[in-house]
Parts: sequence; structure tokens; C-alpha cells
Amino acid sequence: MPGYFGPIEDQTIKNANFRQVLFTGKHCQLVVMCLRPGEEIGNEVHPNVDQFFRIEQGEAKFVLNGSEEHKVRKNEAAIVPAGTHHNVINASKTARLKLYTIYAPPNHPAGTVHKTKAEAAAAEKHGH
Repeated sequence: MPGYFGPIEDQTIKNANFRQVLFTGKHCQLVVMCLRPGEEIGNEVHPNVDQFFRIEQGEAKFVLNGSEEHKVRKNEAAIVPAGTHHNVINASKTARLKLYTIYAPPNHPAGTVHKTKAEAAAAEKHGH
């Protein structure tokens, strides 16, 4: 695919997968995510990857470097610079969190789909 062209808000809202890669380019990657109530991505750090997040539904709690917290709501965005430890947590106990993220450079294999966080963790453990 020469690029990504599409209704990103609709694709984000309709997505029920924990993680789905929509586009992978040479210098960036577009991914939609859905976190169940109370679910979190898990603390992680990308030494060479800047990451942009846009919340389309719900409210996220970002925890940076273990202590700095930010609430990010629908129609708001966040950028996590490379080298920053971060976790994204669905702040709701009842509603799903729907977001898209842009990794620069790409962080997952092109075409990746992880239906659940457990599936994502297993794939990452095996280097996929």
C-alpha cells in the first residue's frame, strides 16, 4: 500500500482488537487499539521510537516513568518521547478505551493483529 487513506475515527471506534496495525511505512506506523475496562497496555519503553496517541472513545490514564500521571480524554492526544517509560490504562471500569497511535519509526511487524492483550504478550515474547 502506498500510504494510508481512510476514516481513522470510524476505524478506531469499530476496532475491537487489542492491537491492529493499519499501515506500516519506512518511518512510521499507524495502529488502532481497544482496551477493555480497567485494562492496560503495560509499562514499556521504546528507546528509539516516539509515539503519538489520539483517544477517540473513553478516558486514558498515562503513567510516565512510574510516577507522572496524565488523564487524556476523547478528542485529546498525547506524545510519549523515545526513552520514556510509559503505561496506558483504561480509566473506566465499564467502557472500552478506543485509540489510535502512531509509532515513528514502526514498532510492530506490518499487518500485526492481536485480538487480546494476552495474544499480544505471547507474540512479543516470541519476537512477533
